[in-house]
Amino acid sequence: MQKLSIQQLFIAMGIAVAGVCAAPMSASAQTFITPFAGVTFNGDAPGHQLSTGVALTAQGKVAGFELEFGYTPDFFKESTNVIFSGKSNVTTLMGSLIVGVGGGPVRPYGIAGVGLLRTRIDSGSALVSNLRTSDFGVNAGFGLIGMVSEHVGLRGDMRYFRRLQDPSDDNSIDVALGQFDFWRAYGGVSFKF
Repeated sequence: MQKLSIQQLFIAMGIAVAGVCAAPMSASAQTFITPFAGVTFNGDAPGHQLSTGVALTAQGKVAGFELEFGYTPDFFKESTNVIFSGKSNVTTLMGSLIVGVGGGPVRPYGIAGVGLLRTRIDSGSALVSNLRTSDFGVNAGFGLIGMVSEHVGLRGDMRYFRRLQDPSDDNSIDVALGQFDFWRAYGGVSFKF
């Protein structure tokens, strides 16, 4: 499997973002900010945990770019076992390409991108060390935005997140998918500018 250095990965991400941003946007280009709340489930999520965040989306008639921040406290749930009895959380910061269908008040879309996926587990025990990881991750999903007025809409989104494998000793990233994954569904209010 081909390995990319961290520098090569950042250059590739920068070129992709610059390409999306440099693409000519029509006069109907729209910018949305969407605070959201939802739940994580399946994969490595042991249950339905509350997740909150915000998404900033710039979209033309068909395609656009989104920057999204999500935070899930107590992701792994507090446990009474000896190994893990502390607190945990998962934080995501993803840049994604969004492709929408239609230009009316109801717009389905597909989304996929890359970014950072950070996990933190505080063991709550002096015998077991805490775990903190900051890795590259991918996400893909779909959703729907329905405008209820010219500047306000409702948005629903379902997304799959997966961590890329950890960097190896030679400062490169194996582009194969890692083992940590989960789904997140959310709803939010979108404000159009």
